[in-house]
Amino acid sequence: MADVVEKRAEVGGAEVVWREALSTTPAPVLYLHGVPTSGSDWLPFLAATGGIAPDLPGFGRSGKSAGFDYSIPGYARFLRAFVDQLGLVRISMVVHDWGSVGLALAQEAPELIERLVVINAVPFLPGYRWHPVARIWRTPILGELFMGTTTKRGTRFIARRTRSVPEEHIDGWIEEHLPNFDHGTQRAILRLYRSAPPDVLARAGERLGEVTAPALVVWGERDPFLPTKFAQAYADALGGETEVDIVERAGHWPFVDRPDLVAQIARFLGGGG
Repeated sequence: MADVVEKRAEVGGAEVVWREALSTTPAPVLYLHGVPTSGSDWLPFLAATGGIAPDLPGFGRSGKSAGFDYSIPGYARFLRAFVDQLGLVRISMVVHDWGSVGLALAQEAPELIERLVVINAVPFLPGYRWHPVARIWRTPILGELFMGTTTKRGTRFIARRTRSVPEEHIDGWIEEHLPNFDHGTQRAILRLYRSAPPDVLARAGERLGEVTAPALVVWGERDPFLPTKFAQAYADALGGETEVDIVERAGHWPFVDRPDLVAQIARFLGGGG
């Protein structure tokens, strides 16, 4: 089991916190979290494969500057700077939810990618329409008002109503992530969602066919936000050999419902498990 250390630096004008462990895979793995969590999502994976798991700007304990470009191109520029600053010339990449911004980098530099894992990721594909909570966030004023009502009780209600987090993990999930759900993160979320209407999402994946690295698409079948049809759609769009695993009885964070997925994904990445 790899020892995980925490690092901090300024990258592309943003203060960034990341977790890092000695790699046991052929190429270091870059783990990219989604909304509204942080790089702590990936601690079991770092223990299995090593790698790097940043808190993306606007999330966790990274900087939350009002001047950062919270959009797909903005995060792609940040990730390019992050990879360059760490001196990474070849990586594997694991993306979940809005960690799909990593796919923008993968399309810009497909030669960078050794292996790719896509887990219940925001579809950079035609045909996706935002889920109800996202539609609220995308609506000016209403989104701000909704963010302002975020409490432990409200978060617990939504998690139970959507079944996005397993019942037995809800309280722990709230204790882990709600303390960092401050004004800066709320602003980042609103700007990110408002920057990405369906046509922008579709255009963001137009070059996925140029990503020819072996890929694994893992999708919780009970995801209340992202329909399972986009798992196969991702596989069809990617340019390399791609395996699809629809995980029964799992939701938006399938590796929380099914901890055995950590070992499965580690094996695909070449890290044993």
